[in-house]
Amino acid sequence: MATIASVWRRLVTCLSSLKFYLILLCLVATVFVLLQIFSFQTTQHSLSLPPGLLTYLKHQPEQTSGNKTAYLVEKLRESVTFLPLKDIRFSNKPLEGHTWFMSSLLDNQTKGEAQYQEFPSDSSNGRLLCLKGIDEHDGSWNYYALAWPEALPTNAMLQEGLTFVSYNQYDYGNLWHGLSAAFPFVSWSLRNQCEKPQKWVLYHKGELRYWMGNWLSEILTATYGQEPEIIHFVDENKPVCFEKAVVMRHNEGGMSREKRLEVLDHLRCKVRNYCNIASSETSKPRIGMTLLLRTGARSFKNVSAVINVFKRECERVDGCVLSVSYSNNLTFCEQVELMKRTDVLVSPHGAQLTNLFLMDRNSSVMEFFPKGWLKLAGVGQLVYKWGANWSGMRHEGAWHDPFGETCKFPDTDKRCMSLVYKNAMIGYNETYFGEWARLVLGKVNIRKKEEIPEHNHVSLDISPRRSILSGIRVPKVVYGEDGRNAGVPVWPEDPRVGSPVKMRSGGDAMITRHVTLDVKDVNTCPLDEKNDLRGGRISFP
Repeated sequence: MATIASVWRRLVTCLSSLKFYLILLCLVATVFVLLQIFSFQTTQHSLSLPPGLLTYLKHQPEQTSGNKTAYLVEKLRESVTFLPLKDIRFSNKPLEGHTWFMSSLLDNQTKGEAQYQEFPSDSSNGRLLCLKGIDEHDGSWNYYALAWPEALPTNAMLQEGLTFVSYNQYDYGNLWHGLSAAFPFVSWSLRNQCEKPQKWVLYHKGELRYWMGNWLSEILTATYGQEPEIIHFVDENKPVCFEKAVVMRHNEGGMSREKRLEVLDHLRCKVRNYCNIASSETSKPRIGMTLLLRTGARSFKNVSAVINVFKRECERVDGCVLSVSYSNNLTFCEQVELMKRTDVLVSPHGAQLTNLFLMDRNSSVMEFFPKGWLKLAGVGQLVYKWGANWSGMRHEGAWHDPFGETCKFPDTDKRCMSLVYKNAMIGYNETYFGEWARLVLGKVNIRKKEEIPEHNHVSLDISPRRSILSGIRVPKVVYGEDGRNAGVPVWPEDPRVGSPVKMRSGGDAMITRHVTLDVKDVNTCPLDEKNDLRGGRISFP
């Protein structure tokens, strides 16, 4: 009994002590904190769900897993949000950064390549691009959205295969603007196993366009082996979602010069092959000078006088042949054929000069402008100088007519450009034109003599057609170190083959006399496959 009494006394003493109550209080507080943490995590998880789904789960009886999945898909479908293609908040800087076209999305860029967007991709979290709207006058009434493949918007149509979506601040009828919009897509294809588009979607400032110029259409047909098919949107309430889409909205912006050279070489090769023009190589003059003329805006006032000046200077050079043509009278393949025979292109500023990339590399361009362009035209007057640089040509300068119509405003007023100078005609200066033509033809004559030295013989098996399609002149005299200062002909340095000292076949650093190309398919352009020569070989006898 004494023992039981002692235990009770100790228990009563313990319960009545302050230390016990402090321990009990700490235990209760710990349990409370743990319960609060668990409750907070559960609430956070619930709040991550759409509000409508929370309401549904609270008020609906237990459902099967399949029904819940269907409901979630439906909610995702309803949550797809379409935004205006043209964001007028950025109308003051439509071409900068993310532009005003699909402004909520950022571009991807591979080093040296044009900026682009690809759907689905990691940047879109696997979502597809969807477009809707039929407006051809206001891009803010056309829309875009991203949607999961399993939850496309209501009434949406899925466009299978690859679709190219092009945004162009200008238009698709002008040769230069059309080519600038199209060739970044060609570059994308070349680095993606030459993948071809099934469809095209064309936008100008967010407004739908359903056609492109015939010249551009022929370029793309030659490149991809099929005519470009443009999607027509017919129901403003029926979105079109794309299984795979590539969007370009900066034209060639961001592309390095090396990449532009590569793509334009590929296009030149493709269109020459498409037009089957290599068979007439034997008819090519030693030096071909072409006057590619215009009618109407920016044409010469005295065409016969201009022709006579260049005819006289051409006749002074052995083997020079002058051709006079109007681009609007030539078919596409006739333009390609003409450019293949041209070493010096003489032409007023205008879209017809876009053909310059179809000449062989290292050819020359002479450009002419009406009065007023030098002061008021801005960078627009430089586009064909850029084009010559990008395609491996020589822009030999430009002549700006100092005389012409008088503007009622000061000659520095920008209104004069649109009112008078933009479409003015061009005069001529016989003395200047003659000296300029003599200088350019002299340089071309020297280059031609260096390319085909008479004291050396180089035979090329099969390769002539290949060199014609690619626009590379062979052979070529190289002066410099490594024992080549004697002027022996070597294979020309070119990014598709390599320099003479770094041949991909691993051959000798010096090609002295004879080069044999054994190419399985001479109709194939160098960039059609990763192997530049389609399994061919270079031998060094």
